[in-house]
Amino acid sequence: MCQCDNSEAVSGPCCPSSLTDEMWEIIKPLLPVRDLRKGGGVRKYGDRLVFASVFYVLRSGCQWRMLPRDLMPWDAAHRWFTKWRRDGTWDRVHDELRRRVRIGAGRDPEPSAAVIDAQSIKTSEGGEARGFDAGKRTTERKRHVIVDTTGLLLVVAVTSASVQDRAGGRAVLARLAVGFRTISLVWADGGYANSVGSTLLSWARDALDIVVETVKGTDDVKGFKVLPRRWVVERSFGRLVRNRRLARDYEGLSATSEAMIKVAVIRLMLVRLAGQPSRWSHESHRKTARAKTVEDLIAA
Repeated sequence: MCQCDNSEAVSGPCCPSSLTDEMWEIIKPLLPVRDLRKGGGVRKYGDRLVFASVFYVLRSGCQWRMLPRDLMPWDAAHRWFTKWRRDGTWDRVHDELRRRVRIGAGRDPEPSAAVIDAQSIKTSEGGEARGFDAGKRTTERKRHVIVDTTGLLLVVAVTSASVQDRAGGRAVLARLAVGFRTISLVWADGGYANSVGSTLLSWARDALDIVVETVKGTDDVKGFKVLPRRWVVERSFGRLVRNRRLARDYEGLSATSEAMIKVAVIRLMLVRLAGQPSRWSHESHRKTARAKTVEDLIAA
């Protein structure tokens, strides 16, 4: 039986994507407080139910219209997701949680170094910013991200897959310079400074006062090899696509795609701050089922 209701006092999570009480106590003070003096009716659905609904879409990958009825109506959930994207609520919550996670790990709240990379991801039909990736010969989008040295998201930009890494790198590096003045070093792969041109490196050094250092692979090693620094951002990409909504880009707007990526990182940081294991699967339930005896199965 699902334990979700329309109040703020939810006794526990109804599915692996829901917030636990510990996670809710962390996120609740960070949400905007409504000024009742400005008028308006009483809200029918609380913020916790908004999070439960958005996290369900994120983790399950379902359409908004297919939200279970024991959560909030799909149009209300989508409306609140969009409202928080436009007013910057997702950004503020994400940045504050990242600061807390870094402090909890014994690091400075603001990073001094970062890692940049891009990931091409297949899209559904329609939507903006869709382009042909000449390397993979598919119509896709591309996620340009910069993470800190622990893998936490700093900047993300979603573009057409036809945008080269160097062009997308300029966009995210410019955002990085505005939002994180403490960063002076960024590691990147060789694609950001190949034989075609290395203007990105000189531009970042002269215009942004950021040193972009490339980490190249070795030609004498065949197959997969973990490269220094670059593995951090690759791990971050792997964590994103474990959410089914991000395994393919289903969003019509690139801004919505960026917001959904931040929501995924918000949930990951909430799990860490609450000291709870990541519930990616139903492995615990499978172990319980395997432990049942024949007599238990017959009795059931």
